[in-house]
Amino acid sequence: MNKKVVVFSQLDRDILQRLQQQYQVVIINPKQGDVNEQIRDQVKDADAMIGAGRLLNADNLATAQQLKIISSVSVGYDNYDLAYLNQQKIWLSNTPHVLTETTADLAFSLLMSAARKVPALDQWTKQGNWQRTVGTAQFGQDIFGKTLGIIGLGNIGAAIARRGFYGFNMNILYHNRREKLELAQPLNARYCALNELLKQSDFVVVAVDLNAESQALIGQHEFDQMQPHAVFVNIARGSVVDEQAMIDTLKAGKIFAAGLDVYAKEPLQASELFALENVVTMPHVGSATAETRKKMAELAYRNLVEALEGRTPPYLVNPAFS
Repeated sequence: MNKKVVVFSQLDRDILQRLQQQYQVVIINPKQGDVNEQIRDQVKDADAMIGAGRLLNADNLATAQQLKIISSVSVGYDNYDLAYLNQQKIWLSNTPHVLTETTADLAFSLLMSAARKVPALDQWTKQGNWQRTVGTAQFGQDIFGKTLGIIGLGNIGAAIARRGFYGFNMNILYHNRREKLELAQPLNARYCALNELLKQSDFVVVAVDLNAESQALIGQHEFDQMQPHAVFVNIARGSVVDEQAMIDTLKAGKIFAAGLDVYAKEPLQASELFALENVVTMPHVGSATAETRKKMAELAYRNLVEALEGRTPPYLVNPAFS
């Protein structure tokens, strides 16, 4: 009998067709009732799952009898109860590396847009306010030659640093759980304590993984360390930042601006952030280009097939069972 694959989010059409040609495929459809109830029903005899953006844990996976792998079309895996998956000996795979450059592009887009007030001035111009030469209220911040502080020098953090160093002659500071000499040395990047980075940086970019150590990493104390002209960018996870402290800081003008792609609650339907002109808001689109999403789907497909064919997937989050 064909192995059964549960697709729990939108998936690239070509990849879906390939799966349907190889396996028995069931697609979870939010229009057909409670999603968690559908998952509980379908995973009873499922061999694999593929998708992204859905919380998967003991609540909706407890009925699984033979689940071998969850192939996530993402790099981050905070949506999955890893302890439970380990207990049940279910592999979790992800799609690292293929979205590094695209996400770094988005981070730098946010940095530049916030520094130069791009969204606010776009609206200001379209509303007919450009009656004469612009005044100081329309002035932005210079980027070239400034200090860029990166919190989390992983692959994405290093890609952001390269853009700053090679493209804008920026001085690079970084804070990480450990020094990353192999990534830092080519960029003349200096490792420093978090408070030092916050005090010295003109631009602060958060690019850490979400884990117990990074939860609420940036709160009011950290915002109070930043310079009044600082621009803050978060492409990590919303939970890394105390959102209300950030809003209070921006409303008080204690930092210049923020560029955000992630939030404490997503999708973000209503927020005080929407009323602030010194905030650029994006809807969690770090990897959202057609080319990159295709690469992610391809890699997730490869992970899944390798597992179902009895081999070890190339990108396992929990390789202990291989």
